[in-house]
Amino acid sequence: MKANSPRGPVAFQATRSEDGATLQDFLAARLGLSRRAAKQQIDARVVRVDGQSVWMAHHRLRAGAVVTVAAVVDSPTALSVRPARAKILFEDADFLVADKPRGVLVNQSAGSLEEILRRQTGNPDLRASHRLDRDTTGCVLFSKSAAAHEAVVAVFKEHRVAKTYRTVVHGRWDAVSSTIDLPIDGRRALSLVHCIRANAKASHLAVRIETGRTHQIRRHLAMARHPVLGDATYGPKVVEDLRLMKLTYPLLHAVELEMDHPTRPGETLRVFSPLPQDFHRWLGVLRLE
Repeated sequence: MKANSPRGPVAFQATRSEDGATLQDFLAARLGLSRRAAKQQIDARVVRVDGQSVWMAHHRLRAGAVVTVAAVVDSPTALSVRPARAKILFEDADFLVADKPRGVLVNQSAGSLEEILRRQTGNPDLRASHRLDRDTTGCVLFSKSAAAHEAVVAVFKEHRVAKTYRTVVHGRWDAVSSTIDLPIDGRRALSLVHCIRANAKASHLAVRIETGRTHQIRRHLAMARHPVLGDATYGPKVVEDLRLMKLTYPLLHAVELEMDHPTRPGETLRVFSPLPQDFHRWLGVLRLE
């Protein structure tokens, strides 16, 4: 197998002699990996035991347990995209909006989108003005100076920003348009949901938010009993559709950013990011295109 090339999914059943073995040791033996590499597979959340996500390396297996690995890789860096350059969707004198790929942090880490853009633009003062989770794709706003960033902060504080996401959730979303007005961490959170297409298995939604609570969309949709597909944190622990065992990240894309322009009174900053190819692929698999 070539370095950094994925293979899978694969499944193994624990034998009597493996009863009580840790998941880490079991994977190391069955996949021919070091214990460290086996743990990297678990940390990447590509491993399920009897259909349930398991994130503990020392989880004890019982004889007969079925362990499934969605994609086995030689290096953890193969689990995410590490681009040399970022795609810029919009740019003016004070700001730029980049199209964030999956698997890359926005800032505060080596190889972050912020670091890539600073190198790409030659501007060491460039900074992210908001964040997306590592596995969420789409629009991220960056300020080119401290003054521009302060202007953005004021717009966010006054809730003059609207962010629209596309997502795919478990089950049929019955209403064409819905409002979820439920507090998150004791603070008001409002999500406006529009159903684009739905079937008995899954639904393709557009969700617009004007508040930015931690994991707001994922938590709100889980509260509505339609968790985001691939969401190991807030989604169901057991996945009945075996195809979804290959989905190791939440299907969530920041498709549009709209706000009062922070430094140009009377103007609107509006940027659109097309759905990534893997999102389209899952729409096809689930017959939601």
